[in-house]
Order: sequence, then structure tokens, then C-alpha cells
Amino acid sequence: MKVEGFVASLRNAETVVDLFKILSKKGPIVELDGQKFLIVVEGDFEGKKFWTEINGEKANQALGDAMLNSSSFPFKCKRPYTGGNVIFVSFDDIEVDRFLFAYRTDDHGVFYAIEDGKAKEITGKEYEKLKTEVPEFRIKSMSEEEMDMMGAFFG
Repeated sequence: MKVEGFVASLRNAETVVDLFKILSKKGPIVELDGQKFLIVVEGDFEGKKFWTEINGEKANQALGDAMLNSSSFPFKCKRPYTGGNVIFVSFDDIEVDRFLFAYRTDDHGVFYAIEDGKAKEITGKEYEKLKTEVPEFRIKSMSEEEMDMMGAFFG
């Protein structure tokens, strides 16, 4: 599958639940152009925020500066005032073998336990219980040289 096709498939969502179903069918880990990615989404669905969590923490916090190394694509859904960003995080950059992952709104979620590169859907109760048992999520961050280059680029 190509990145463009994946992003285009998100346009079919008419509700945030539809969006999560589309994401669930594909799984939080997808292979695109021969490389494995963790799929992170964040955005707004008719005024209702949605986001991704890793080990109970919003993904943008858990991923930190690794977000700068990731590819991000905006997407829109069928309804007006809906859409967000889908972020493709290289699975090779993840330094832990086990973590929790969820697509969330304030009142709905799809939850996963990820171990050894495979995702298994779990219940919200299991997710809450396992949050205290999983190791700290770690991801490769940018090297000092990469940070210096970014600083030079942004001034």
C-alpha cells in the first residue's frame, strides 16, 4: 500500500467511530512501501477532538522530538469541519518491544497492546490496568548533529 492510498482511505469516515473503524481495519502498525510504521492520528471531528495515546500519554508527548523525524499528512473526512493529521512514525525508531496504544476521544476509544511488532486489540479496562505494567516508552531521538541542523534551519 502507498502512503497516499492510506491517507485517502481516511476521507471515507462520516463519524469519529467510522474513522477509528477504518484505522482498526488497517491496524496501528502498517507496512507502506516496504517499511513498517506506527500510525498516529490527531484532529477534530465536528468539534470533537480525537488523538492517539501511547502508554496512556498523548502521542505527541510520548514521541517528543521524534515527531520531527516522522512524516505527517493532513486529511479531511466526508463531513465539513472534520479532519486532522496522520503521522507515520518509523517502527524502526521505537526502542521498546512492548507498549500500549489507543485512538481516543473523550468518550470512545480503540485500544491495543503492542508486543514484538504485533498489535492485539484489547478492552478499555485492560488498557487502564496494563498502563501501570508496561515499560517506559522509548523512541530514538534526534542526535545532537540533527538538532544543530534543525536549529540552523529554523534560525
